[in-house]
Amino acid sequence: MTAAASPEAPSSDATRPSQARQLFGGAAGNLVEWFDWYAYSAFALYFAPAFFPKGDALAQALNTAAIFAVGFLMRPIGGWVLGIYADRYGRKAALTLSVAMMCTGSLIIAVAPTYGQVGLLAPLILLFARLVQGISVGGEYGTSATFMSEVAEPKRRGFLASFQYVTLIGGQLLALALLVVMQATLSEDQLFAWGWRVPFVVGALCAVLVFRLRRTLVETEAFTKAAGETQRGRTAQLFAHPRALLTVLALTAGGSLAFYTYTTYMQKYLVLSAGWSKPDATITTAAALFFYMLMQPMFGALSDRIGRRPLLISFGVLGTLMTVPAMIAIGQAASRLEGFVLMMATLTVLSCYTAISGVVKAEMFPASIRALGVGLPYGVGVAVFGGSAEYVALAFKSAGYESGFFWYVAIMCAVALAAAISLPDTRSNSKIET
Repeated sequence: MTAAASPEAPSSDATRPSQARQLFGGAAGNLVEWFDWYAYSAFALYFAPAFFPKGDALAQALNTAAIFAVGFLMRPIGGWVLGIYADRYGRKAALTLSVAMMCTGSLIIAVAPTYGQVGLLAPLILLFARLVQGISVGGEYGTSATFMSEVAEPKRRGFLASFQYVTLIGGQLLALALLVVMQATLSEDQLFAWGWRVPFVVGALCAVLVFRLRRTLVETEAFTKAAGETQRGRTAQLFAHPRALLTVLALTAGGSLAFYTYTTYMQKYLVLSAGWSKPDATITTAAALFFYMLMQPMFGALSDRIGRRPLLISFGVLGTLMTVPAMIAIGQAASRLEGFVLMMATLTVLSCYTAISGVVKAEMFPASIRALGVGLPYGVGVAVFGGSAEYVALAFKSAGYESGFFWYVAIMCAVALAAAISLPDTRSNSKIET
């Protein structure tokens, strides 16, 4: 895809699509982006032997988690480059480009040779694909949050923008659902041999469809009104808002670490620490994620009534106090029901952050640097803290001090709490209307 020479001209009211259609277009792309991203984690237990030398399961898990974390290092670059692109050429252009890049990364993994075929070149190919996907998702988050927040009507912005995380969680849930189906229909040998390639083929094909869908979106009014503002020095403009920048970074550090701990890492934690079978861990995680997904609009709507700040403070307080005892209890859960109930407790707390994560950040910045302001500090925070969650957790476990990771998560929730306390409520101080 090539950049447009100038921002897209605004549509007239007669031709502008409905709010629902605009939100659907943004959300559908977000769903596929995150399906592709999470397919890596969901199927990592099966494809790890294909890319790394034979060894114990923990060593292979560490290797695949390391590449998962390295992919996150590209998130700040994606947030920076695609954020500037979205603020200069439009949200639609950046959303279309990001999904095209995700398609490319998924296709590379789908056809990648194994370690047995090409040796060390295999993990290098896997690494390259994850770097491409990292740039894509880094740009997707900030641009998607900006697009959906700008499209949503002010009085229902928290509710409508919460569908960003509905689709984000939905992508992870679909990846897990596909894993459940494949575990039920294929043997373990088939999953290890070739079955792990299927989700990456599915993701690449769906990304092609979403690419076509996103080309039909219409640019937001907030962008078109700001299109005539300064086109250069956007990064310098961003650093002229240090308080907002640091707040987004702190909220992301605690929120993303908790998110990846309670969702992505949880499946491996149940297998490697609680001693569950892979199918039991997958089914229970999928069930918890389904109800977690349904909670997002409820918490988003609540923020429209009471404000964003009370929810963020609730997440900070409860995340700080609950993480250590909850994770220890989950690791000792003897049944799927017990594990499910404990997981739902952590995910309910997490919803106070995730349901409003995108809209809070979008409401902090003016339109001329909004996508960059959301995407860059988010990318840095998630790269350092969220993306490394699995690797750090497994490293603590390998060192024989697994509970140290739980304390680390609790401390970062406290950091997010400090940021939330210092934050003026963005619902009543939104910069989207200014």
